[in-house]
Order: sequence, then C-alpha cells, then structure tokens
Amino acid sequence: MNIAYNMKKYFLHNITSSVRLNYEKELNQEQFEVVTHQGGPMLVLAGAGTGKTRTVTYRVAHLINTGISPANILLLTFTNKAAREMMRRVELLIGRNIQELFGGTFHHIGNMVLRKHCQLLGYNQGFSILDREDSKELFEICVTEMGNRNKLMPKGSVLADIYSLAKNTGKTVEEVLLFRFPHSLNIIDEINDTLLVYETKKKNLNLMDFDDLLTNWKMLLLENDSIKEFYSRKFQHILVDEYQDTNKLQAEIVDIISSLNRNIMAVGDDAQSIYSFRGANFENILKFKERYPDAKIFNLTINYRSTPEILYLANNSISNNMRQFQKKLKSIKNTGNLPYLVSLKDIYQQADFISQKILDFISDGISLNDIAVLYRSHFQSMELQMELQRRNIPFEIRSGLKFFEQAHIKDILSFLKVLLNPYDELSWKRALKLIPGIGNITASKIWENIRTSENPLEAIFKSKKFVPRKATGNIEHFLALLKILIRDYNTENMIKPPSAIEYIMKYGYEEYLYRHYPNAEERIEDINQMAKFSMRYKTLESFTSDMSLQSASGADEQNSDDSRECVILSTVHQAKGLEWNTVFIIGLNEGRFPSARALRTDDEEEERRLFYVAVTRAKEELYLCYPESSQEWQGIGFVRPSRFIKELPRESYEEVIVELSNEIY
Repeated sequence: MNIAYNMKKYFLHNITSSVRLNYEKELNQEQFEVVTHQGGPMLVLAGAGTGKTRTVTYRVAHLINTGISPANILLLTFTNKAAREMMRRVELLIGRNIQELFGGTFHHIGNMVLRKHCQLLGYNQGFSILDREDSKELFEICVTEMGNRNKLMPKGSVLADIYSLAKNTGKTVEEVLLFRFPHSLNIIDEINDTLLVYETKKKNLNLMDFDDLLTNWKMLLLENDSIKEFYSRKFQHILVDEYQDTNKLQAEIVDIISSLNRNIMAVGDDAQSIYSFRGANFENILKFKERYPDAKIFNLTINYRSTPEILYLANNSISNNMRQFQKKLKSIKNTGNLPYLVSLKDIYQQADFISQKILDFISDGISLNDIAVLYRSHFQSMELQMELQRRNIPFEIRSGLKFFEQAHIKDILSFLKVLLNPYDELSWKRALKLIPGIGNITASKIWENIRTSENPLEAIFKSKKFVPRKATGNIEHFLALLKILIRDYNTENMIKPPSAIEYIMKYGYEEYLYRHYPNAEERIEDINQMAKFSMRYKTLESFTSDMSLQSASGADEQNSDDSRECVILSTVHQAKGLEWNTVFIIGLNEGRFPSARALRTDDEEEERRLFYVAVTRAKEELYLCYPESSQEWQGIGFVRPSRFIKELPRESYEEVIVELSNEIY
C-alpha cells in the first residue's frame, strides 16, 4: 500500500508539470465559460446531471495552470470524500501533486485552523472533538449535575439538536423551540441554564463539539484581525461546492475569508435545496447577488444523465415554484419512454407491483444495482421491505448507524483520546466502564481522582483503591494496556494508530466483544477495517480528529459491500447526488409526499424541490406510484394523489392502471 502511494507521488512529481488542457474540446460551452472566467464573485447554478464535479475540477486545474499556487486555493465540500476525489482528478489533469491545497468540509478546515490558533480562544493544544453522541452524553451529565428532575426536560440528544440548530442558523434558542420543539417552550429557562453549564464544562474539559468548529472558527476571525487578514490573503480563490446546502454560519465564514480577494465561486442548484431541517439556508444561494452585487451568474443546463422525457417532467414540476432561478435542463440523450404514473389499490399492491417489476427486470438481464426505490419518509418502505424479503430480492436500506458511530468503534477511540487529552471526561468514563465490575459510580470516582491530579496519566495508576474487589484483576489488565500505550506514545517515533488499535484488541477488548455481543466476529472485522484505514495517518491526533469528524458529519464514508448486487431503498434526502437507470418513487400522496408536517409549516416549495431531486435521479425509466387507499387505525380511507402529480402536464407521463386482484402483478 505504501509502495503504491510512493509510486503515485513519484509519478506525479516527475511527469511534466506543463500539461496542456484543451478546455474547449473537453468541456461544453457552459462549463468552459465557468472554468476560464477571470475571477471575482461567481454563482454557478449547476442543474442536476450537468457535470458539476467536472466543472469544479477543471476550474481548480485552470487556476493552478495559470499560476495560482494550490496552497492559495480553498475547496469547501460537504464530504471529505468529495474533496479527495476532486483533488485526485485535478492531479491527474495537471500531472502534479497538489497536497498543499486546502480541501475538505467546513468542519475539517475549521479543525485545521483551530488546531493552530485555539489558544487565542482560551483552549489548550490537543483539544478533543465531541461528535453528536458525545455531545448527547455531556448534556446528560450536565442535567444530572444540575439536579434537574423536571420530567419535561429533553434528553441529551434533543438538547444537542436544539443547541446545534441555534448555532448554525443564527436563531435564538426560543426561536428554535418555537418552530421545532414547541412542547419545550415552557421550560426555556431551564434549557438555557443547561446550555450555559454545557458550554462551561466543555471549556473546562478542553472540548469542542462539532458546531464549535464553525462558531469558534468564525469567532477567531472576527476577534483577531491579524488572523483574519492572514487567511483572507492566503486564500486567493475559494470554491464552495453544494452552496445551496450551506447554513447561515457557513456562509458568514466564507464571506469573511473572501472579503479581501473576493474570488469566491459558489456552486450549487437552488432547485436541489432540500436540507432546511439540518439548518441549510435557502436564502444563501437565492440572495447571493445581493451580498455580491458584481457577481457573475452562470447556468449549467446541459444534462448528461436523464432522457428528454424525464427532464420534461422535471422541468414542468419545478416551474411551479415561485422563488427560484428560472432555468430548464436540456438532455443530450436520445428519446426514451415517458415516465409511468402508476395508480395502485393500496400500499400492499404497491409493494407487489414494484417487486414484480424488479423480477421482470432481472429476467431481462438488468442488474439490481441499476434500480432504486425512493420515498419521502423511511416508514413508507416497510411493506416493500417485507415483500422484497418474501420474494428473496436482495435490497439495501440506506439508513442506520454510520460506521464510526458504532459502539465498538467509539470504544476503541476512547482509549486513544485519553492519551491525547487526559482531561477528556467522556472518553475516560467510556473506557473505564468497559472494565467488568466498574459502573457509573466507580468510573466517576476514578475520574474525579484524575481530574484533580496535576498529572492525570499518572493518577490513573493510583485508582485501584476506588475499585471494588471483584474488579481488581480487571483493572490491572486495563492499566497494563495503558502503560504500553503511554510508553509507546511518549517515544521519539510515537505509537502509530494501527499499533495502538492492535494493543487495545490484544489486551482485553477482543475478549470483551465476545462476552457482550453475539456478532463479535463482525465487530472484530469492523475494527480490523478501521485499523487498515488508520494506516494512512501519521499521528494519533490526526486519526482521532478525522474519526470524530466522520462520525459527526453526514454519511461521508460508509462501509458497504460494493460487490453485492441489490436494489437500493432510500429516502430522497439520502439519494441526492446519486443516480440509477430505473427509479420508483412511492407513496406520492397528499400528506405523505408532500409531507403533512411540511405543509403545516409552509414548506411546499422545498417539498417540490425534493420531488424534483427524486425525479432527476432516474436515467432511463421513472415510475411514479401512488396508492388510492390507506389503512389507518380508524379503518380504510381514500388518500388523494400528491399535488405534484396533479400539476404535471398530461403529455408528460403514461398512465398505468394495475388490475385490482389478489394475484401477483
């Protein structure tokens, strides 16, 4: 693996750096104009399937080939994987290494900046990052320590969501409660008190949560003119991918660091802005021109993904939104089938119909990997899951815990985190409670001894007096592991992540897995995979920081078996950015898609954008399915087709009526 990496570096450094790219030949006219634009504020409205990634990649290559150093380019994306892929493509295009380019998520770049300057904000070097699960646990600790026994007090996970939304949207806690958690409004004072304790505790323990990486980054820039000027000068060009998904805080950070050079390229699609529930601010892209009056607006409308028929339906649907940049996607593909509008008796017939169609596709030699079923809400897939399972049709559900949120992965990381930050209460307690015979009370006593000691890593070896007799042998085993980790961490070469993980498994954790989990082998395989993944990191600090960021961010890099052929079942939100030859959209009924909750909060236009995203996932065939009846607790009732179906031109689809019978369709 290292040999291959070194060969790649040798190749990139030694082939000629004067690779000439024929931009006019390799790009369409719309893309060419974006890539070769001189500079200044740019808003690139990249429609679905129009080669957005290609355009951004060539833009970076063009900047470098015209003399801009990679070190002076900032590429902000919504997954680190996307940034790495873009940078890899740029390297192949220009034939040179660009490792010095700053590329990654907002949180990743914020972490890099804060690692250098955190002391200016009152933090010590080596601060730990709390992922969402850690934040939840710390909130629970705060509530317990405050002795708040109010039955209405939200759990830690809800408090974490409330606070996160307030930070990222710039709203007050009261505003967030009013629109998202109204049942908690009557205890707003208790909630605010808890948030203050949470903030104090984080600072005292040298911790930052996921949102602090943004709020502290912004604070650092605003409170330190020299730091602001340094980064404003350093980043001569800033490119922001998926700009429609930025929140208020992220847009403000970009505005600050682009204030000097003003070479900002915001790339996104207002028609695909669907994440307001996460704090994304649609106004960022809609009002970009107001913040940058001299901005040049570009449109990418040539679609390489879908047939003209699918795009005709998509264009007509989104045209019903009032607040948008008007544009129409144009297909380069040959004519295909009209999208199918399928009326079904109920959700069970819907499941039957889709399952039978999938079996027909299999008979025609179509791969299951080319088929997806999309829905507005996860619960809408239940009957279909059961039917697919009954017919032995392999499927994968794009939901559940991400790899780095799993308990056994977080357990391993807790050992590594206490080496880096001995004042990390959560990691100490998590690691201690893995020891048989040690629970919350004993772990708290040991932690208190660690916390009040001048040398916390020495204090842990004097903690046996707090341990019950039944756990004496187990704590000895734990301390033996720590002694090895501390010894190797303090050597000149320092312990590398794979070796540390190997020690943890060898000194008790593998045995712990076998004693606690029926699927111990699968969990051990996960940890072995993490150890392999960690080989790319030179230090424990860089590894644990990235792992915490992976856990806290969206589905950045999930472990999945790419070789397994299966139908994908996914919510539309999770399907954004993906594509399949054949797409079924199910549950297209009023109150389902659009959702009743969205209609109550006047979010119809975002729901229509969500429908637009679902439609534009399809390359060749599209099925729009809606049941005519629904089984509720009151009995069976009729449900209306979605307004998104009713507003479509009749010539944009072909109606399919499925016979009402008990047969397999």
